[in-house]
Amino acid sequence: MKEETEKPEEEEHEKKPEREPKDVAITDIELEELKKDAEGYKHKYLHLLADAENARKRLQKDRSDIIQYAIQNIILDFLHPIDHMENALGFTEEASDEVKHWATGFQMILNQFKDVLVNNGVKTFEALGKDFDPHLHDAVEMIETNEHPPGTVVEESVRGYAIGEKTLRPARVKVSKAPAKEKQEEQPEEQKS
Repeated sequence: MKEETEKPEEEEHEKKPEREPKDVAITDIELEELKKDAEGYKHKYLHLLADAENARKRLQKDRSDIIQYAIQNIILDFLHPIDHMENALGFTEEASDEVKHWATGFQMILNQFKDVLVNNGVKTFEALGKDFDPHLHDAVEMIETNEHPPGTVVEESVRGYAIGEKTLRPARVKVSKAPAKEKQEEQPEEQKS
């Protein structure tokens, strides 16, 4: 029985024909064409590889932008209740002692919300006394005044927030302008010229 199992193995080896290398004659023209084809395929391969890498980076950036946009929208939704809580806590000095104790607890909660914002890169920016910047401020009113140069933020009704270098919510402000009397006096001088 051993002989039967050994024979098929020997027969398999005998059945496989051995290939002998043959000399292939290639002309110089055919060799140049093969080289050009190889270069072309290499170029196409590298081009497709670069395209795939660019597509991967673009998808990764798009995904990051979508996540960032969603986070910004959630943070924006939290800013209004934070503003309301700050405004409400501003009136507690005139309240009873019991209300002041409650206000202390709410102030602690408000501080925790603000810490969460800071930990996520959200910061407030100062508007009062600064020059009006349409990227940072939303002007809701112009106030005539001699105390400040024209175009200066004189009052802030809603605080502005930024995330990194990007404005998350512009500050709502009142901006100074020159009084109307000065404008009327300047016009006759211009007409004389």
